[in-house]
Amino acid sequence: MTTLISFLGKGRYEKDGYRTARYRFDPSFVREVPFFGMALDDYLKPDRLILVGTSGSMWDVFFEREASQNDESLLELIDAVESNAVAASMLRTHATRLAERLGHPVDCVLIDYARDETGQAALLGQLAAHLNEGEHIAIDVTHAFRHLPMLALIAARFLARVRNVRIEDIYYGAYDMKDETSGDVPVLRLKGMLRMLDWVDALSSYDKDGDYSVFSTLLAEDGMPEGRARILESAAFQERVNHIEGARQKLSASLDAIANHEGPVGRLFRPELEARVAWVRKPERSQRELALADAYLARRDYLRSTIFLLEGLITREVDRRRGIANNFKEREEASKALGQDNKRFKKLEWLRNALAHGQRSQDDETAKLLAEESALRDALKRFIRELVA
Repeated sequence: MTTLISFLGKGRYEKDGYRTARYRFDPSFVREVPFFGMALDDYLKPDRLILVGTSGSMWDVFFEREASQNDESLLELIDAVESNAVAASMLRTHATRLAERLGHPVDCVLIDYARDETGQAALLGQLAAHLNEGEHIAIDVTHAFRHLPMLALIAARFLARVRNVRIEDIYYGAYDMKDETSGDVPVLRLKGMLRMLDWVDALSSYDKDGDYSVFSTLLAEDGMPEGRARILESAAFQERVNHIEGARQKLSASLDAIANHEGPVGRLFRPELEARVAWVRKPERSQRELALADAYLARRDYLRSTIFLLEGLITREVDRRRGIANNFKEREEASKALGQDNKRFKKLEWLRNALAHGQRSQDDETAKLLAEESALRDALKRFIRELVA
C-alpha cells in the first residue's frame, strides 16, 4: 500500500485564485496546478492521500473543485482559512468528496504550528497514528511552512523505525528554479538526504559495536557491485569470531574497492570509513591486535578488549622469539613465559577468565574490578599503558 503525505502551508491568493505553477515531473508528465500535491497525486497514483495542515493552511485549494456553486461549507472553510480558524469538523465532508474524485481515501490531519518541541513531537505521533505497519510512503514538502520540511525529514526517519514504513521518496516542487523560457518548475526528489542519514546512522552503529557489515548494503545501494560490498559482511564475521588475520585479508580487499568507489554518498563518507578500520593497515599482527584492544575498550566491550590485548602481547612475544605467530604450541609457550615473568600479564589473564566465564575471580583485586565499570576501564587503560610500552 502506497500513501502520499502532503503538507499544506499558506498559498499566495490572488484575485483570480491561488497562483498556479507548471510542474515538470518528466518529459511526458507536466501539470499546471495551484497546489503541487494535486499533480503529485495524479503522478504517483497512491492508494491513499493524507493532507497535513494547520488551522490556517490552504485547505480550500484542494476542496474548491468538488464544491457546488455557493456551497456554504466551502465558503465557511475559506473564511476559516483566512482567519486561521479551520477545525477538523470542517474538513470531513470535503475530504469525502475529494476521495470520490480521486478514487482513493483522503485523510485530513490538523496539526498545530509545531513551534516547539511539544508540538513537533505531537506531529510525529499524529503521523504515526495514521499509518499502518509496512506501508510505502511518499512525502510532499513543497507548500509546507518553512520549518516543516526539516521536521518532515525527521518524521521520515521516525516512521521508518516505529511503523516500519518504507520511504519511497520526498518530493519538492522547486518554484524558485523555474525555467524562465518554458515556465516549467522542476520536481526535486530528496531521498538522497535519507541515504546520507543512513550513513550517519551506520557510523554511529559502527562506533558502538565495531560491526562494519552495516556499510555493506549502503555501498551496494550507492553503486558498488554487490559481491564486493558483501565482502564487508564476511570480514565482520571473521572479526567477530576473533579470526583477525582472516578479517584483515577480506577487509583489505574491501578497502581497495572503497578507495576506487565513485558513488556520491560513499565517496563523501570514504575518509570516515577508512579511518575507522585503519588498524588493518598496520604492518605487524601484534600491532593490529593491540589496536583492536584500544578500539574495543573505547566501545566499552571489555571482554574483546582484554582478549585482543592478551593475544597482541602473546603475538609480540612470539615475534621476539622469531617464532611463528599462528603456531598454537609456540603461542602457548610464549603465554606461559609472560605469565611467569610478568605479574601484570598474569592478572590480565585472570581478568580475561573472569570476564569470559562470568564468575567471581579468586583474586580479590580482579573481583573488585568487575564491581565497578570505571575501575575496570581504568585498569584496562593501565594494562595497555604498562604492558604495551
